[in-house]
This record gives sequence, C-alpha cells and structure tokens, in this order.
Amino acid sequence: MNYSISDLEQLSGVQVHTIRIWERRYNALDPMRSAGNTRMYNDDHLKRLLNIVSISQTGLKISQVCALSEKEMNDFLKKEIDQTISNDAHFEYYTAQLLKYGLVYNESEFDQLINQCILENGMITTYKQVIYPLLVRLGLMWRKDDICPAQEHFLSNIIRQKLYAAINDLPAVTQVKSSWLLFLPETDGHDIGLLFANYILKQAGQKVIYLGSRVPLESVKDAMQNKQIKHLLLFMVRSQPPETANDYISELSTTYPEARIHLAGNGKLISELKLDKNVNWFQSINEFEQTIKSASNAN
Repeated sequence: MNYSISDLEQLSGVQVHTIRIWERRYNALDPMRSAGNTRMYNDDHLKRLLNIVSISQTGLKISQVCALSEKEMNDFLKKEIDQTISNDAHFEYYTAQLLKYGLVYNESEFDQLINQCILENGMITTYKQVIYPLLVRLGLMWRKDDICPAQEHFLSNIIRQKLYAAINDLPAVTQVKSSWLLFLPETDGHDIGLLFANYILKQAGQKVIYLGSRVPLESVKDAMQNKQIKHLLLFMVRSQPPETANDYISELSTTYPEARIHLAGNGKLISELKLDKNVNWFQSINEFEQTIKSASNAN
C-alpha cells in the first residue's frame, strides 16, 4: 500500500515537518518519488517510522534510533514482544497456542481453545490475561515483519465474534437512570477494546448505545439527543498529531458539558492532550471497572 507524507502523519502521530527533518538530518526514511517528484511511502516505510517513534521512547536520541540497523530495531521489538509474555504459565499457554493456531488459519482449533479459556476463566479474565496480550503481541509482530495483515485480520475477526457472542448472551437492561454512548472517531476502526467495554458495561447492568467504529461527529450529535446519556466512551487507538486529537476532544467537551467523557486507548497520545474537567482518561481496565461501580451506585 502507498502513502503520502500526510498519511504517515495521521498514522504515526509524527508531524509532516518533523518527518521531513528526520529524513534530511538522519536519513530516517528513503521515500519513493512520483512522476511529479512527490514523496510516496509504502508499508515498510510506515513500519520503520512506527519503530523509530517506539524506540525513541526508551530514551535514545532520534539520531541514534535512525542510525540503528534493521536487525538492531528488530532486537528492540523482540524485547517488547518478550514483555507481553505472562508470568502465569496457565495464561501464557493459552496466548501462545491461540497465536500458533491463528497464524496457520486453524479456526477450528483456535475456536475450541478460546472457548475453553472463556469457560474456565470467564470473558473478563480471558480478555485481560489472554486476548489483550495476544493483540499487543500481534501488533509488535506486524512491525517486525513476523506476520502479514491477513493473519492479524483473521485473528481479530474471531475475537470480535467471541465478544459479540458474549454480549448477546447477557440479559437485556431495562431500567437505568443513565446510559453510555460508545463509539470510535471517524478515523479509527480498531473496535475490539470498545466491544469489550460494551460487554463490561452490560454485565454491570448499564445501558449501552453502541455506535461502533468510524463514527462521524454528526452521528454522535444525533445519538446525544437522547437526554439520558450521561457518559460518552471512546477509544483513540490510532496515532495522530496531538493537536488534531485535542481539537476533537475539546469539541465534544464543549458541546456536551454536562456529560462525562471517558477516553481510553493510545496512552502516549492521550497523555499529551489538555483534558477538560468533564473528561476522564482510563489508563487501565481496573480503573474502568471502578468507574462503572461508581456509576452503578449513583443510579
């Protein structure tokens, strides 16, 4: 897939002028050129840029990171992958085996094993201890060129199916004083975390209006005509310039000052935002669960 430099900005969160500086000073990327001499990039360029951003967070200077060989970058990624390995052999077994079955497209074995894990541990524990580490590991493996996009899509879609089935098995919520509106911004399609939040909320007896991924702001405004909605929950997963994300959240906060707006997802991005008083950042699933308990008590 080909990208413009503006696409790279949206996907990585690194501003265009910064990408150009890194290219000029440190040879960070070697873009292709169109017939009109416009910079063009491919998946390898995107992965390298994401790796540069990730490794620079370890304390190395950009000049040092850009000078790393492909092998040295892969060594850094391997260390990150190793950090996703659970100290609990029980859960690590499930994560490793599910990954193994997913990479060879063995849906039958994957389905049987994840069903066994959910039966033994419940959906919430399975997500925390197995599914989430699996998804993190997949993302790192993609950046390291250990998997292809088809394998990631295959695994993600099976996990979505399990979450939909678990949500469907929960009893319907009939009487509550407030509701939660769940959605992802128009630029974001990674909805697994949002689906899991939907499950947790419904299990706790909260009413959920689930809009899903890539939702235009106009659709959010239409849904907010329901005056019982007191909580908005959105995940910002995709990297983007902090200024863009800040404008988006500020518009929500200003438009709905009486609502409680909850953010989750890309911690690096969210930490750089200026959050108004009615905006809350969930930094962990446990924080989310505690907020739900408080909301339930308030009801």
